Amino acid sequence: MREKSATAIAEELGERLKQARLNHDLTQAEVAEIVGVTRKTILNAEKGKVPLDIFVAIMVALDLTAQLDLFLPKQEISPLQLAKLQGKKRQRASRQRKHNDEDTPEW
Repeated sequence: MREKSATAIAEELGERLKQARLNHDLTQAEVAEIVGVTRKTILNAEKGKVPLDIFVAIMVALDLTAQLDLFLPKQEISPLQLAKLQGKKRQRASRQRKHNDEDTPEW
């Protein structure tokens, strides 16, 4: 089975967004007003051609945010990645800096 291109996936998500809008019995203009964008932006979203923040805003307007966890579940840190991150934690405080009167700004 051949993998879909990013464009094809975006277009399919746009179609799903359109169907969700229709299922809510809303026009593109109504969703645009709720989101605070133009109708053309909604049209572009339904073609899979909008920035992610707009796409998510439309999902919020259509009450689809619960679907985001299914779309991209929260990723747990793997034990290997956790070990790498812990190696970069500060182990001790840095030495104290001397405060000179010259360094203190006069207000």
